[in-house]
Amino acid sequence: MTNSRMNSKVDEFLAKATKWKQEYEKLRHIALDCELTEEVKWMHPCYTFDKKNVVLIHGFKEYCALLFIKGALLKDPHGILVQQTENVQAGRQIRFTNIQEIVEMEPVLKAYINEAIHIEKAGLKVDLKEHKEYIIPAEFQQKLDELPALKTAFEALTPGRQRAYILHFSQPKQSKTRESRIEKCMQQILDGKGLTD
Repeated sequence: MTNSRMNSKVDEFLAKATKWKQEYEKLRHIALDCELTEEVKWMHPCYTFDKKNVVLIHGFKEYCALLFIKGALLKDPHGILVQQTENVQAGRQIRFTNIQEIVEMEPVLKAYINEAIHIEKAGLKVDLKEHKEYIIPAEFQQKLDELPALKTAFEALTPGRQRAYILHFSQPKQSKTRESRIEKCMQQILDGKGLTD
């Protein structure tokens, strides 16, 4: 199938795919049938409407997926959208483990994609949680209270960097593990660096 909206970079992506090749090709046809523009973003086929990202195709070890960039706004009457982790705010996936599932779900997938396009046309946005809504773990709050320099350095970080640290410190179930994570990151925070810098 040749289509004016097809992108040669996606052909290259498919040529290199060792797993999920058939599934990717089927998902590609479905997205193109919905009149989306094909691009490659974040090293994956991405389908856009009016230069706005609508849906992305990606694969993992256990499954491949159609990722709806603003999936949190979709109605999901079939209950098939998956939130990858609790920290993912906007995106939602529909996961597949074989080509047959995609073939059977084609009309549903097109309906979801069309709804996602309408969301873009309407200019709707996902209300993202402010980082202030993330709860600072008690162990970290105590350090901030004890060390004014740490508090100043932390508040000077970008909201995204602050959020990354808060999430990183909040993950462990045990207080001792949380404390050790905080200890390990204190110098980095004082140096004005983010978690992954």
